[in-house]
Amino acid sequence: MSEPRWPLAVSTLGMPGCGVEEACATALAGGCEGLELRAHPDNGVHTGLDPAGRERARATIAGAGLRVLAVAGYTRVAAPAPDDEVLGTLRAEIALAADLGAPFLRVFPGAGDGPGGGSAGGDPAGGLTEADVRAARRLRAVAPLAAGRGVRVLVETHDSHGTGAAVRRLLDAAAVPEATGAVWDVLHTWRNGEAPARTHAELAGHIGYVQIKDAVGAADTTPVPLGTGGVPLDDVREVLAARAYTGWISLEWERVWYPQVAPVAEILPAARAWAGGGN
Repeated sequence: MSEPRWPLAVSTLGMPGCGVEEACATALAGGCEGLELRAHPDNGVHTGLDPAGRERARATIAGAGLRVLAVAGYTRVAAPAPDDEVLGTLRAEIALAADLGAPFLRVFPGAGDGPGGGSAGGDPAGGLTEADVRAARRLRAVAPLAAGRGVRVLVETHDSHGTGAAVRRLLDAAAVPEATGAVWDVLHTWRNGEAPARTHAELAGHIGYVQIKDAVGAADTTPVPLGTGGVPLDDVREVLAARAYTGWISLEWERVWYPQVAPVAEILPAARAWAGGGN
């Protein structure tokens, strides 16, 4: 059996202060096929960007021979906030993703009460928390817009819904698979005690892409070079290969939050090797 080779993107979260042109150069030098664009003014791509700026960013990336894998947004779809507030942010991020030609928009659950919504309450009939219900309602509300603009809204395994099981529960409640899905962040599922095989089983059919990273440990999430920390990356790779995964891998090197770590350019060769192939 041949070794798998997955298309690789790199998140601009690992490139604080870098604009689109510099991000493209870093991605190309690291053997990437795409970019995961953080929606933030620090990187020059954000919801306040005017139409001309969006077109310039899209043209620059395409001209470099790269694809925009996703816009990494910051909407918290399960947040205990007014629907109008959350939906306004979500619609703006969907529009940004569509204008940049991204097939995916990453969002967070963000219920704020621990795994699965914690003390947010529950639905005895469906086993849903109030946070699940909020998120599902909001995802349904934007589904026509997202699908119409060619964007899938992907809920990351993160914060209040840090396992595949928790994200799947939310997505099943929304019941709009044509417009939604999941980002499998391998750090957070592991930190929450879910084995890679279980995560994949829970999210099979929902995964838009997989974010890889390594960290010191479950309690200390300081980034470290791939293969030197506690995240079971070998197990993740084996699961993806065994299940014939054909989607994207994205390296999320969190240098914005941990400015003391090495530049992402030093981490990309190991990510390219992990995803198959080399420069």
